[in-house]
Amino acid sequence: MAKMIAAVIVCVVVLALDITAGILGIQAQAAQNKTKKVTILFIQCEKPVYKAYQLGLAAAVFLVVSHAVANFLGGCACICSQLEFIRASINRKLAATLIILSWIALIVGFSLLLAGAMSNSKSKTSCGFVHGKTLALGGIMCFVHAGVTVAYYVTANAAANELP
Repeated sequence: MAKMIAAVIVCVVVLALDITAGILGIQAQAAQNKTKKVTILFIQCEKPVYKAYQLGLAAAVFLVVSHAVANFLGGCACICSQLEFIRASINRKLAATLIILSWIALIVGFSLLLAGAMSNSKSKTSCGFVHGKTLALGGIMCFVHAGVTVAYYVTANAAANELP
């Protein structure tokens, strides 16, 4: 019973961190959208927004902390060979698949948040190709990461509690 309560607490913490990261990413995009922009064809000039920089960076940190918590407490769901994959239980196969998906969600989300934040870190107006909605997309990837990572943690715990 204590293990189940601990698992629920970890899931709630991971969800809270990822949802906070997602909200911060979307708020960073909203702050960036409030600045004046001049666009000619595909070239856009805009002033950086320090608040968007701060929020985007904070979202990236929350995302990484969430991932670290889930992976550290979830244990290893590694399957190293084809023979091991064939013999593995469905929980272990699912956990191995979900850990890969969680790493992909982390890399994509972190990259988008960091790219959006860094585009706002300068003090001068910059011109370049249209940036799009990198911070908002990074925030959405935080929500995807939440679902995949919680699913990984649950299946990793289920695999760890199986009888040999």
